[in-house]
Amino acid sequence: MLPGSIQISGETLSGAEIRDICESLRENSIKLLSLRGCRLSDRDFGRICRGLAQSHSLAQLNLNLGIVSNLGRVKQLAEALQTNRSVQSLFLHGSPLTDAGLAFLNPALSVHPSLVALDLGDCMLGDEGISLICGLLPPDGAKSGLRELTLSANPGITAKGWARLAIAVAHSSQVRVLNLDYNSLGDQIAGMLAVSVASSRTLEVLDLEGTGLTNQSALILLDMVENYPTALRTLILAENNISPELQQQISDLLSEGEEEEETENREVMAREKNSWICQSSKASEPPLRGGGEKGEWEVGKIGKRLCSAHF
Repeated sequence: MLPGSIQISGETLSGAEIRDICESLRENSIKLLSLRGCRLSDRDFGRICRGLAQSHSLAQLNLNLGIVSNLGRVKQLAEALQTNRSVQSLFLHGSPLTDAGLAFLNPALSVHPSLVALDLGDCMLGDEGISLICGLLPPDGAKSGLRELTLSANPGITAKGWARLAIAVAHSSQVRVLNLDYNSLGDQIAGMLAVSVASSRTLEVLDLEGTGLTNQSALILLDMVENYPTALRTLILAENNISPELQQQISDLLSEGEEEEETENREVMAREKNSWICQSSKASEPPLRGGGEKGEWEVGKIGKRLCSAHF
């Protein structure tokens, strides 16, 4: 039987529901567990964490909106993640984690073999937390790290912390989606992020909605998109003091780049198909005396798009 999902939102969990969740985790019968905004006792949270530690099937865990509500729960979650090897996406949006809580959680996150997506939006983080998060974005040639990171609405992070994150993103070989919406970044930090995007070979989505930007930073971003080849495909600039004309120019340039990439991918696929047909034809012909001239076929790489689901 294929693993299913359990999704409950905003309810007080009963004893029967807790038992069903724990049993499903132990029996590896669920791939997604979402308890967004639910209410449960510390004892029941501990039971779920013990089930998480035993699960080999769970890929997505959504504990958004205050489930991890105290340091004791943070420690229980950290212990479970130290043992678990299957979780790929962890959502803790809206948890009062703070830098102290992240310090307890970070050792488990940093060694987890499967984790690729992390949502720490609205978690009351500061610069110390950002320093820990940068360790989850290892530089080129290092260990595997996050592909998707959400840090929305963390007003305690200062310009120093955002600058440090910008450097980590520039050198990360894996991050593809970065959500920084509703933070007070301003034009200075946006300029640093433009350099990060230009340096990154992987970043495809950057969300800067409601981050205090003006036309000044929009012009820098426009120059970056227009003159430097990047992997960026989506740049969200809504709810900023940026003219609609500038936003449209940036959007149009990104769309053109996406269309060019799709055309190039189709051409690569056509060349590979023709290569296969020619090689098949040659294989059916009798060999030439003295050996034939060997053709050198160039095989391109087909680009792939990363899809992320939020729950």
